[in-house]
Amino acid sequence: MTADTTFTGAVHPVADLFPMLPNDELKDLAADITQRGQLQPIVLDADGRILDGRNRYSACQIAGVEPDFVTYDGEDPDGYALTVNITRRHLTKGQQAMIAARASAVCDKPLSTLARENDVSKSRVTYAKVVLDHAPDLVEQVVSGAESLDAAYKKAQENKQDAESTEAKMARLREHRPDLADQVVEELLTLSAAMDAMRADAEEQKRQRRVATHLMCESVVALAQARGTGTAEQYDPSEVMPGRDVTRRVITDAIAALGEMERVWKERELP
Repeated sequence: MTADTTFTGAVHPVADLFPMLPNDELKDLAADITQRGQLQPIVLDADGRILDGRNRYSACQIAGVEPDFVTYDGEDPDGYALTVNITRRHLTKGQQAMIAARASAVCDKPLSTLARENDVSKSRVTYAKVVLDHAPDLVEQVVSGAESLDAAYKKAQENKQDAESTEAKMARLREHRPDLADQVVEELLTLSAAMDAMRADAEEQKRQRRVATHLMCESVVALAQARGTGTAEQYDPSEVMPGRDVTRRVITDAIAALGEMERVWKERELP
């Protein structure tokens, strides 16, 4: 460390991850500084930002005392800010893990490295990363100690599962009913309503397939069995049910329908 007073008024991003002391504790620290002086200098980085000592700086302002500064001259200001604050503060393991996880994005170090360098459980840091990704609204509560990491992780897991379920549903919509997926994206339809519509559509298609299959089985099988039996010669127009008379147009359409069926059966390799 070297003596320096080039404070810019800024705080290093890693140091800024740590919670400040409550007001009553800051006042106590200010009273101690008034009585005994500032026993430990505030550490700055090469850019004049606070690496360690935000609370001491605030206490000096309360006490009306000109703060003392020194400049960190090492090669890892990010690591220094994280390590010195984690080891000195009275933080729970959950708070430490959450701050370490947040520091990974700030100082571009892997979670495993930060966990090892600061003696923080790797699994706890992994939990914290899940909270960062899937329950960001709970991060500050964990850092402040208002919420435990375990409780926040449980909620984050629920959010993650909900998100994965939502993504899966949207994928199904895009595959089977892209029109409904577009309406959900445009907020013209809720995802739940879109899924209900797709299911109803699938049920209707299933019903139509069942009706069509029964119709083919009844008509085509009967027609095939009539071949060569003299059935055509016994046709009597006076015995026809209303709307069921057989005309040459109906016979032509029937031949065309049978041709379509033959083509489909061949494509589907049906017997």
